[in-house]
Amino acid sequence: VQLVESGGGLVQPGGSLRLSCAASGITFSIFHMGWYRQAPGKQRELVATITSGSTTTYADSVKGRFTISRDNAKNTVYLEMNSLKPEDTAVYYCNGKFSLNNRLQYWGQGTQVTVSS
Repeated sequence: VQLVESGGGLVQPGGSLRLSCAASGITFSIFHMGWYRQAPGKQRELVATITSGSTTTYADSVKGRFTISRDNAKNTVYLEMNSLKPEDTAVYYCNGKFSLNNRLQYWGQGTQVTVSS
């Protein structure tokens, strides 16, 4: 099983990035997918989730700025990030949870997002 994130980088405040997470080795359509982030010295926190049925949830800090989506044909989940702020700087991790047993989950290796002028 592999979850491979891409799309991170350095962006100025107010800018945008789109993260992608390509999954392999799982039946992607029956996994709930999510994005988490971890800033230096802080705990990993939930950013957004999308269920196997495409219901979405967001952390209050990113509502209205970030959008999570999935393409089951491509086994890929996306995180569109707009109006980025310096406090969004973190390593962003992709997570997949089996919809029939949440104890079965996988993590990607993470991608760095840095928001700075």
